[in-house]
Amino acid sequence: MANNEMVLQQKQIADSVEKKVSLFVKEGQLDLPGDYSPGNAMRSAWLKLQEVQTKDYKPALEVATKDSVANALLGMVVQGLNPEKNQGYFIMYGSKLTFQRSYFGTMAVTKRVTGATDIVGQVIYEGDDVSYDLTNGMIKNLVHKQKFGNINKDKIIGAYATVVMPDEKENHIELMTFEEITSAWSQSKMWGKDQKAPKPGSTHDKFAQEMAKKTVINRACKNFINSSDDSSVMTEFFNKQSDEIKEAEVAEEVEEKANTEFFEAHYTEVNDDGEIIDHKEKPVQEDNESSTEPAPF
Repeated sequence: MANNEMVLQQKQIADSVEKKVSLFVKEGQLDLPGDYSPGNAMRSAWLKLQEVQTKDYKPALEVATKDSVANALLGMVVQGLNPEKNQGYFIMYGSKLTFQRSYFGTMAVTKRVTGATDIVGQVIYEGDDVSYDLTNGMIKNLVHKQKFGNINKDKIIGAYATVVMPDEKENHIELMTFEEITSAWSQSKMWGKDQKAPKPGSTHDKFAQEMAKKTVINRACKNFINSSDDSSVMTEFFNKQSDEIKEAEVAEEVEEKANTEFFEAHYTEVNDDGEIIDHKEKPVQEDNESSTEPAPF
């Protein structure tokens, strides 16, 4: 794409996103932080996008559809995030650009929407003493006693996260077993289809404690935001992200397998109970009806 054409496209997309955001603000559907500048965030995003490539090492901005670029930027701005602060990053799926909120971005949005003062994760190891009360299905009065000698990344049995509110009686606590945590990890493409543990030397293997904290914090933030009565555009975009990523992954898989004789698009997710759910799209059969074997993935 010629440089002048790219600059023109960037201006058109930026203008359309800013107009949409201004409309949300004018209609009272969006309240951006006072220190947040959509223009600055988008300038940072354009710089980051120069480095984003497809699987074939093509520049993302030469391949991505104009609508997907606009939607990715809109999702970033509506959530009040900035890639320069590591609050999210851009990923290409086929010809679709997506904005994926990071762990830091998730915490930033949660604090903004709920008024939380802090979000803290902690790991539970074998030998730790953990007790808590259940009040109307919610975890309250959690007490965690730990001996220094129990800390061992190979003996993690669970983790919990606390969304700290100004009135600590309103704190939200999320608790996950290590089995639930690894079920969530197993959805990563880096995991491997038949593995039951992180790949040796992988981030989840070397930094299991920190990854466990991130996983339970992400779930705590999502569940706490959805339990609030907030119905803002920001909350809508917060929840929309995972669906957009799944749709983009399926679209990319369809695109890659479009010339095979038989294709079954699928993706998996973990529900709130930690159960793995397999979603399958209707198979597409080409003219060659004699083939009954699916193309290998």
